[in-house]
Amino acid sequence: MTEESADRADAMFHALADRTRRDILRRVLAGEHSVSVLAAKYDMSFAAVQKHVAVLEKAGLLTKRRSGREQLASGDVEAVRSVASMLAELEQVWRGRVARIDALIAFDTQED
Repeated sequence: MTEESADRADAMFHALADRTRRDILRRVLAGEHSVSVLAAKYDMSFAAVQKHVAVLEKAGLLTKRRSGREQLASGDVEAVRSVASMLAELEQVWRGRVARIDALIAFDTQED
């Protein structure tokens, strides 16, 4: 993994670590939403929602475009797939480790 891809992974997982950002991402993956419509869904200031959207955008999980006076946000399905792929790789590493531990325990039990 290159430094750049490691930084991107860090940004993605940081963005996904927050419940509100995960909810925003879920909404924009279902369809394009204006930031003001998104902000109305949460019990926080518009500026706070803007900051959450900015974190998701910086991580590459959503994109924004302007339409008149509105900023429209939409989710990036490919970016979410890349997160899923990273998690699948980590799962395989841990499954391998657990399998080796199981084998050691089974071997140790056979010796007794």
